[in-house]
Amino acid sequence: MCCGCSWTCDVGGEIRLVMLGLKDDRIFETLILNHIIQLVLVRIKNMQHEDLTHKIIGCAMKVHSTLGSGFQEKIYQRALAIEMEKQGLGFTREQEMTISYEGIDIGTRRVDFFVETNIMVEIKAVSELNDAHLAQAINYLEAYNLPIGLLINFGSKSLTFKRAYNTKHPNNKGYVKNP
Repeated sequence: MCCGCSWTCDVGGEIRLVMLGLKDDRIFETLILNHIIQLVLVRIKNMQHEDLTHKIIGCAMKVHSTLGSGFQEKIYQRALAIEMEKQGLGFTREQEMTISYEGIDIGTRRVDFFVETNIMVEIKAVSELNDAHLAQAINYLEAYNLPIGLLINFGSKSLTFKRAYNTKHPNNKGYVKNP
């Protein structure tokens, strides 16, 4: 299910309905309309994040094309801060956030960037991103209850990045992970 209804669909476009044995066409039409509205709302929320993540990625590309690979994360972090400021993006750098377990604070973690109050950006300077890096980013999203994050790697010959989604966040209710 993508939006909490009892139908089967995917946010990627095509809607596949499982008939519920409804005899009243008006009820069926209302259910279809409500379902379509839910899908549109999910897409609008994702588009808002997409525009912002595109802008952040553009800043990262500018930094990578200027500096290349081979520096420590801190150098890229400073350069990305300069570029995002030039682009008018609001952000905090190295914001310390508390991680809790069942309501009890168990530690802190510094987020490389927290952009426009709802997108976490985690920077790496490694030869290749791996599943552990992505898992770490997703864990942070869940711990901070953020909808989306970017994992950006400046360490390879070409800039690499991944969008990470917190599928437990209400804004990502309809997010379907591609296999």
